[in-house]
Amino acid sequence: MPAKKIKEFLDNHQVKYITVTHSPAYTAQQIAQAAHIPAKELAKTVMVKIDGNMSMAVLPADHKVDFDLLKHITGADKVELASEQEFRALFPDCEVGAMPPFGNLYEMEVYVHEALAEDEEIGFNAGSHSEIIKMAYKDFERLVKPKIVDISIK
Repeated sequence: MPAKKIKEFLDNHQVKYITVTHSPAYTAQQIAQAAHIPAKELAKTVMVKIDGNMSMAVLPADHKVDFDLLKHITGADKVELASEQEFRALFPDCEVGAMPPFGNLYEMEVYVHEALAEDEEIGFNAGSHSEIIKMAYKDFERLVKPKIVDISIK
C-alpha cells in the first residue's frame, strides 16, 4: 500500500487528514476532476534538479513550473526537470509520478508555490494514482517546512 509511509508519518504527528480514493488518474488535472477537488487546492509534485540536487517543486494542479523563476529564487546555475529514471529509486514506496510532496521524508528540499499557502486545505497524491490525502495546509507547512516561493506560471 503506497500511502502507508505518509499516513504513518501524519498519524505519528497527530495530523487530521482524510483519504479520497478515486479511479486511476495520471495528470494533476485528471486527479482534481476524479477526486472532486478544485485544481488550485490539489498540490502536484514536480521533480526537479537544482544544480544536480533532486528537489520537489510543489504547485497547484493548474500551474506549470517556471524554471527560470526557480533558478533565480534558488541562485542556482542550472535547474531542470528530472527524468523518471533519475528519481524512481528515491521513492520505492510510491508509484512513479504519484509522490507526496513530503521531501522531508525523502531527504530533499521542497519549494511550494505561494498560491498553495493561501489555501486552508490541500490535497495531494498519496503515493498511488488512485488515492489522495487532504489535510490542512498549515499542518503540511509545519511538518515539511518548505520554502514558499513564486515558482510557476498558470
